[in-house]
Amino acid sequence: MKVVRENRQYDSDDIERFIKENKSKLFIVFVVLIGIWITGSVFYTVEPDEEAVVLRFGRYVNTTQPGLHFKLPFGIDDAVKVKTKRVFVEEFGFRTRSAEGRRTTYSKKSFDAESLMLTGDLNVADVEWTVHYQISEPQKYLFQTRSPIKNIRDISEAIMRRVAGDMLVNDVLTVGRVELALNVKVLMQEIFDRYNLGINVVTVKLQDVNPPEPVQPSFNEVNAAKQEQEQVINNAERKYNEIIPEARGKADKAISKAKAYATEVVNRAKGDTDRFKLVLKEYNKAPLVTRKRMYLDTMNIVLKKLENPLIVDNKLKGLLPIYGELKKGVKSE
Repeated sequence: MKVVRENRQYDSDDIERFIKENKSKLFIVFVVLIGIWITGSVFYTVEPDEEAVVLRFGRYVNTTQPGLHFKLPFGIDDAVKVKTKRVFVEEFGFRTRSAEGRRTTYSKKSFDAESLMLTGDLNVADVEWTVHYQISEPQKYLFQTRSPIKNIRDISEAIMRRVAGDMLVNDVLTVGRVELALNVKVLMQEIFDRYNLGINVVTVKLQDVNPPEPVQPSFNEVNAAKQEQEQVINNAERKYNEIIPEARGKADKAISKAKAYATEVVNRAKGDTDRFKLVLKEYNKAPLVTRKRMYLDTMNIVLKKLENPLIVDNKLKGLLPIYGELKKGVKSE
């Protein structure tokens, strides 16, 4: 036997001689290789976004966290790593083909079988959505179901059809989108927990909700009419909010003024009544003096209103008053 290398020829005797001379070195190299293999089969590393499910003879033992860990060698223990800190996405009704920089491109293939939904009022809506989820319990995710991704997709599609089937098409297309996504997320999580799939639903997002393409122009016309209706209603409410509060303010002002006047009249009447009662009380004590006093007070009030008062004795006869000479009034007895 001859071995040719670098234009040199070696026979079997030379090889045997080389092995005998370097037997100890070859043994050391062999031991080192065996040690490296054993070390690699004994220690394993779990990345920060992973958890490792440890199996012993194929049976679940425990779950290890990120870091360096030990396991039994020679295939006794096996560590299956699962990305538990990563958020996975499943798309329905569309597929993302690539994302170049900030621009995302989508597949032009139709996925109507996933996206077409029958609503509660027997209309059809084209619903596209995504499900974002994490693996919360890796051992359940690996062993509780044979095809976890297929289960996620089937459950999500069934729940979306169920929730959309209980809503009106206008709600699905417009104001009910947030409620639709929230209800789907809650119901999906309930089913995942019931079947111990080890999956946590992070969020359900509606990407696009449209009427089917053949009837989309009619839906657009209906939406335009509804928007115009909403605009008219908003304008009417704005006018209402401008006029009604002003009228209510004026009415409240008039009512307050009337109440104040009524209170004033009542209080004045009560005061007059109390004053009359006091005068009556004094009159009962001294009728003549009180009568004379009342007469004088009344005359004082009346005479103050006259410009040129003239007072004469009622027994006087033939009096000819000259008014031109009276400036501020003439008193005669």
